[in-house]
Amino acid sequence: MTFVAHCVIFITMTMHLQQGLSTINTRKTRKMPKLTKAKLAELELRWRKHNKEMKRTHMHHMRYETLQEYIDYCYGRVKMPDPRDYRHFKVNKPTPSWRVEQDKEHREKYPSLMEQQMKQGTFNTGMDGKGTKKEPMKYTGDLIQGIATMHKSNAVPVMKGTDQAKDIARMRRG
Repeated sequence: MTFVAHCVIFITMTMHLQQGLSTINTRKTRKMPKLTKAKLAELELRWRKHNKEMKRTHMHHMRYETLQEYIDYCYGRVKMPDPRDYRHFKVNKPTPSWRVEQDKEHREKYPSLMEQQMKQGTFNTGMDGKGTKKEPMKYTGDLIQGIATMHKSNAVPVMKGTDQAKDIARMRRG
């Protein structure tokens, strides 16, 4: 006779939230504040200042055409497109700078002789692919008799017709 023991384990699972989170929506909807004449005048002044600053820093795409657009921007009523939506994707086409355009015009007006020869295949580098060895320098005169070594490996030229060789041999002693 065999006994099979059945074991039942009850696990109680609770639905806990992390600290600071809640399932209750406690946020109030933000209403547009009343625009008084003073607030409207201040917003208009800030709008002009904003546009002037954007123009000064060459950010023309950040300027607002109307005061109402700027007010909507200030109070967060501008709906920005979702950046993940492919329909709003714009391919970034870099515009060439003024300097690049000037260089291109200059090259067209004054073509390089070297570039033309390289395109035609007639450009000569001067070595024809061979390296040339530099001629060694050689003394061909008759004034210097030789080279003597003084103390601390100092090489000194010895001239003909002088007593320099004897002085060097004595190492300046006597």
